[in-house]
Amino acid sequence: MTVSATRPSPNKRAGNGTAPRIDADEIGLDALVGHAGYAVRRFQIWIFQDFIKTLGDVDIRPTQYSVLTVIGANPGLSQMVVAKRLGIERARLVHLLDSLEQRKLVKRIKSKSDRRSHALHLTGQGETALAKFQRLAAEHERHVEEKIGKANRERLLQILAGFT
Repeated sequence: MTVSATRPSPNKRAGNGTAPRIDADEIGLDALVGHAGYAVRRFQIWIFQDFIKTLGDVDIRPTQYSVLTVIGANPGLSQMVVAKRLGIERARLVHLLDSLEQRKLVKRIKSKSDRRSHALHLTGQGETALAKFQRLAAEHERHVEEKIGKANRERLLQILAGFT
C-alpha cells in the first residue's frame, strides 16, 4: 500500500480526529483473498453490471431474462414451477411477471386442470424480444470470455453446473 506524503499513515488518525482518506483499492483484504465465496460474489457483481450495461437499451434485468428464457423453452409451465426451478421467491416472481405482462412479453393463461394456477407463455412480442435479448446476452458472454479466457469460462461453467 502506498500512502502519499501529504496523507497521514493509515495507522494514525489525522489531526482533526477523523480517519485518513484511503482509496478503496489500497485497502488490504486479508483472509478474504482466499475465500471462494467472496471471489464469486465480486465476480457476480461484475457479471451483473456488464449484463445490465450490455442489455441496458432493452431494459431487461438478469432475473427477467432468466424467467423469459425458461418460459420460452418450456411454454405452459406454472408460476410455482418456474419459481422453484430458478430459485425465486413466489411473491417476487409474481411481481416480476406483472411487469413482464405489462410490457406484453408474457401472458398468463388459467390452467384447465387447476383453477388456482396459471400457465405461462411468451407473447409474439415476447418471442421477438427474447430473440433480441439472447443475441445481446451472447455479447455479454463474450465479455465474460474476454475477462477470464475461453478455457476458464468453460471450466467455470463445468464447476458451477452442479449448483444449477
